[in-house]
Amino acid sequence: MNRSASRCVRLHRMLRTWQLWILLLPALIWVAVFCYGPMYGLLIAFKTYKPKLGIWGSPWAGLKYFQQFFSTQIAFQSILNTLRLSFCTLLFSFPVPILLALVINQIQRTTLRKFVQTATYVPYFISNVVVVGILSVILNPTTGFVNRLLEVCGIGSRMFMSRPEYFIPVYVLSGIWQTAGFNAIIYLSTLTTISPDLYEAAMIDGATRMQRIRYIELPALTPTVVIMLVLATGNMLSVGYEKVYLMQTGMNLTVSEVVSTYVYKVGVQSAQFSFASAVGLFNSIINLLFLILTNWICKRLSSVSLF
Repeated sequence: MNRSASRCVRLHRMLRTWQLWILLLPALIWVAVFCYGPMYGLLIAFKTYKPKLGIWGSPWAGLKYFQQFFSTQIAFQSILNTLRLSFCTLLFSFPVPILLALVINQIQRTTLRKFVQTATYVPYFISNVVVVGILSVILNPTTGFVNRLLEVCGIGSRMFMSRPEYFIPVYVLSGIWQTAGFNAIIYLSTLTTISPDLYEAAMIDGATRMQRIRYIELPALTPTVVIMLVLATGNMLSVGYEKVYLMQTGMNLTVSEVVSTYVYKVGVQSAQFSFASAVGLFNSIINLLFLILTNWICKRLSSVSLF
């Protein structure tokens, strides 16, 4: 009876808010079509896919393509490069939007605040092709602004876009410039929910600006930070291939060959669709394990988790 009554109550609430469910319907259809629908194609990872035969008609291959992936040395190198690049990006890029949001929130002048927010937000809409083109211009070893400045300082020019030791710093720093302003919006929206009474009470008690940040704003940001950290670690192996591929050269290939670029070259360009699907499935499973592990750790340490 209790279960039946609760189901009736939920159904009654849904019927009362049917307008909201209609508004939600396009998003649900989009998720079903573009997120869950393509999961049917995972069968290709276990088959020798032939377009003429289709997915069901293609012969089963078992774990052949998974074994093929792990039997090559470049596979382990690409996984290691992906983890190294993702870890450095997470380590240096994740705190920047938090600090930026705290700084913007402290700006009292509305005009200056809007200018800073817009200036840091705009780079997010610049395509990776344009970003890599800008990097190639300003980091050019002969005519680039950065190398000109280094020569003036007596350090000498550097081949930032070619040498493997500079690939990760250039990638991470340019990524911070691209995404910091956009990601800071999430934290700014959290800061706007803080009651002004807390600030007034802290100022009456003589709290300095740093103390208000420490005891009011940082605790308010903690749940959002934890959730964003869990989501970020869930994409550890999902390094987008566009920017990495554009920054690749013959000299830095030892550190720039990641899983996504390897799949693109071997799986897509060579039309080895089963191999590409197998590597993509492996990539997704590892990301899921990272997500579950990070969520469990955050739940144990902070009592805040994604699920």
